[in-house]
Amino acid sequence: MRRNIIAVASAEFVENGLSGARVDEIAAKTATSKRMIYYYFGDKEGLYLAVLEEMYARIRNFERSLDLAALPPREAIAALAGFTFDYHVENPDFVRLVMVENIHHARHLKSSRKIGELNLSAIEMIREVYQRGVGEGLFREGLDPVDVHLTISALSFYNVSNRATIRQVFGYDMGSADALKRRRACVIETVLRLLCR
Repeated sequence: MRRNIIAVASAEFVENGLSGARVDEIAAKTATSKRMIYYYFGDKEGLYLAVLEEMYARIRNFERSLDLAALPPREAIAALAGFTFDYHVENPDFVRLVMVENIHHARHLKSSRKIGELNLSAIEMIREVYQRGVGEGLFREGLDPVDVHLTISALSFYNVSNRATIRQVFGYDMGSADALKRRRACVIETVLRLLCR
């Protein structure tokens, strides 16, 4: 029941934002009651936070499944950059929900210990690969793993978050198969050029 509520609530928050989402709608689509939703999550903001936590947990679980420690540093970073790009393309709801939370100045993320812990794992994974690459003389010294993560995320996120405006302004479809293939290769190359000597 809890998973079903989170799945339906995710779609509702993505479509309508936090302020526009209605618990009545979520209850109707889950064949449960508002009372049951409040029992599990406390209130609408508690439900929204549970959705955020679920979305962040999902991407971090997928990242861990890449087993970057088993790959040489250059291939590991390329795999992470490619995965991140693909994940954002295949999960535009994640991008939209992060945009909603940015509108709220990360107010809900601040109250979640779970999300902070989850996201630290992403930085530690990059740190481990980066340190191996520096040790092998492949990567240049002095980079912060947080900056590497931000670069990968920004390049991947923008491709989804700004798709509609880029299409309108430039007549360019960032979601076409050809554009996605080119952008994915560009993201990987950009990240490698940032890191490599």
